[in-house]
Amino acid sequence: MSIVVLGVGNVLEEDDGVGIYACAYLNANYTFCPEIEIINGGVEGINLLNLFLENDRIIILDTINLDDEAGSIYNIPSFELSGYGLNSGGAHEVGVMQCLDMIELMGHPLPESNVIGIIPKSITFEMGLSDKLSEQFSTYINTVINYLKTIEIDVTPNETHTSLNEIIEAFKYPTR
Repeated sequence: MSIVVLGVGNVLEEDDGVGIYACAYLNANYTFCPEIEIINGGVEGINLLNLFLENDRIIILDTINLDDEAGSIYNIPSFELSGYGLNSGGAHEVGVMQCLDMIELMGHPLPESNVIGIIPKSITFEMGLSDKLSEQFSTYINTVINYLKTIEIDVTPNETHTSLNEIIEAFKYPTR
């Protein structure tokens, strides 16, 4: 069974980048068995269609726009988000949900998919995370890890540790 953890969002819009940071953090700090693929989907949206067609399970990491306190975390089957939209209807969220709709219209079986989402505090033109999401980041990561364990993925911390701040800094100042 092919399993993908897909981070979507925009690191240029503060909390909207949490899914991208979470994927980078998981890649840097953990080993998974059986192996899973962790992908930075950015704002690719509908361009991720083949990803949904070629894999059995997709775990989407993103912000979600629900009426709750910033930093609240949800694990929702993707089909339940129809009509709610993720975030504020940004290009990546609409595209990801459209991927699932298109697969169904094409008559292909839908992959198992869910969104592990966190309510943003601030989506503005700034890199990094708001204080609230920074405080909740380890809980968010633990939610993802605990979910992976429920689908029989062993998660082992690496010997070296890369902090959230180091992850964010790597996006601000990528090496060439």
